[in-house]
Amino acid sequence: MPRLSLNALQTALERWLLLWLVALSFVAYHWPRWFDPTRVADPFLAGGAWLGILIAVTMLAVGSLLPREEVGLVVRRWPMVIAGTAIQYTAMPLLAFGLGKLFGLEGPWLIGIIMVGCVPGAMASNVLTLIARGNVSYSVGLTTSATILSPLVVPWTLWLTVGHMVEDFPALKVCGDLCWMVVLPVVCGYQLSRLFTAWRAVASRMGAIIANLTILWIIAVVVAANREMLSQVQAPVFSALLAVNLGGYLAGYFGGVTLGLPESMRRALTLEIGMQNAGLGTTLAMRLFPDEPGAALPAAIYTFGCMCTGTILARLWAEAQRRTDARRERTSARE
Repeated sequence: MPRLSLNALQTALERWLLLWLVALSFVAYHWPRWFDPTRVADPFLAGGAWLGILIAVTMLAVGSLLPREEVGLVVRRWPMVIAGTAIQYTAMPLLAFGLGKLFGLEGPWLIGIIMVGCVPGAMASNVLTLIARGNVSYSVGLTTSATILSPLVVPWTLWLTVGHMVEDFPALKVCGDLCWMVVLPVVCGYQLSRLFTAWRAVASRMGAIIANLTILWIIAVVVAANREMLSQVQAPVFSALLAVNLGGYLAGYFGGVTLGLPESMRRALTLEIGMQNAGLGTTLAMRLFPDEPGAALPAAIYTFGCMCTGTILARLWAEAQRRTDARRERTSARE
């Protein structure tokens, strides 16, 4: 496919990601009504067995796209990167657990919201940081740090928050799943791009497209698996998820103020913390709680919400920056 067509596809996917999420999820939800299941197989339900591999493919694409200088930034700025990651892994689980309880959620709904709070940041935050005129290098550093630390931190935070809901909570299994689904693919993708020029060339053209398409499919699979439960989702679930999202943004921004970060880095930290890796959260929920299918639903819903609020926030920051730059240009012209 010509490069121009691939660039156009990538732009369309990223710019209208929320629209594609809604459209594909709508198809997944209504598939049994449109097609006779005895004659036409349901591709969305069939895709449930491949969720772990899909996450691994996504993270392989992300690792393949990491520039060498961005990885070096994690080493050079490690105190600020680690501090931002610490805020994320502290604030989000506490917000998810506290707000879930505050809104009176129980069972799979509470488990699902806690899963949202415990997973690392989403790769979409890097794209939105670019739109928001934030520090993309810092955003990538935060994503990289949170991803690498996830096998150590996520099982521990899950054990603290939902461990009492599961008999013999499989902390080692969570650690193993995160290693093969997240860390190993990122490391392999990064090394392959460094070692092989051909891999790097293909990854630069296809990596972002593969990652976005995979996330779209994961959310559609979760919607299909929870068709019956979607109608049972009540207002407190949506309210709690929105509160977690907005609380994450506040924790990120004021955490950046406390750390003394410049405005561009505060924006990166804000988007990184508020936008969790809901695709990973849905996969972990389905693997850890197979008897509670609704536990994966809050993470899928969160994807819609954080993409919407994150896009709005990034656009507002971009417009504010544009006006600030315009005022500076006018002032310089007068002088």
